[in-house]
Amino acid sequence: MNRSEQIRQVFEQLVALSPKQWAPFEQHLEEVKFKKNAFLCQAGQVEQYLYFLHAGAVRVYHQTEQQEFTLNFHFAPEFVSAFSSFLTQLPSRVYVQGLENVEASRIHRSHLYQSYEQHHTAERLGRLFTETLYVHKTNREIDLLSLSAEEQYRNLLRKNPKLVSTISVKHLASYLGIQPESLSRIRQKVSSIS
Repeated sequence: MNRSEQIRQVFEQLVALSPKQWAPFEQHLEEVKFKKNAFLCQAGQVEQYLYFLHAGAVRVYHQTEQQEFTLNFHFAPEFVSAFSSFLTQLPSRVYVQGLENVEASRIHRSHLYQSYEQHHTAERLGRLFTETLYVHKTNREIDLLSLSAEEQYRNLLRKNPKLVSTISVKHLASYLGIQPESLSRIRQKVSSIS
């Protein structure tokens, strides 16, 4: 399956697209590659692209003078962007950085919104996609507020073992809102029970 079809298949999990509806979107897809540690978007920039990961992983994080706060990880085949900046066209407050070499397709915001204007189905797809992101974000916030770090870690192991085995302890601890030493203790405890 080619890369364009891979994206279409993900979209069609939300809504069926006719060739006529897919064509304007497809013609504006651009394939890009980023080396490990390269930024797809940096804080202060206005995000102009929606990316679809074909290979690799990225981390979305916010940085203060004292600390980094990992908000999310994305793996192929997923969409990623500095979503808030992409939607509002205000400077991003987050960095989107490759954790490994990344191969992606991207579409410029103007072309995506043009598709929304031309086809009701594309606009519906955008709405459903945004709703899905909102649900994931809300669930993540509830987990951070209501679960212990160990419970969050166990959930991660269940939901995404690749995340746990691929990501550095530092980044994973930041994602869980704990110190790396605490994560090491949790990992030891969980592995001794398993």
